[in-house]
Amino acid sequence: EVHLVESGGGLVQAGGSLRLSCVASGFTLDDYGIGWFRQAPGKGREGVSCISTSAGSTTYEDSVKGRFTISSDNAKNTVYLQMNNLKPEDTAVYYCAADSSALLTLWHRAYEYWGQGTQVTISS
Repeated sequence: EVHLVESGGGLVQAGGSLRLSCVASGFTLDDYGIGWFRQAPGKGREGVSCISTSAGSTTYEDSVKGRFTISSDNAKNTVYLQMNNLKPEDTAVYYCAADSSALLTLWHRAYEYWGQGTQVTISS
């Protein structure tokens, strides 16, 4: 059974950093694409970044380029999202998701499996 568990969210001041973790079980990372998404109150789900570990490829949404870095540790079956220079507009619930087609897309409907989310709050 595919299972994703996020952690690492919290409350930080603007300009600070957080590292989110997504521990996957029931599959190996090389067989799936993994994406990070976020959803702020009253807004739709937005793709932030995604990775294909088998292809060694990553994608970023424009507003996070240069600030966020996605990476993986296949031995731990874990994907990370390092978030630096955080801004109040980054405040949202962050989710990781798995795509069995590994399309390397930020389109949320391509992803079949989702974690429960972790809250990230950035104070100004």
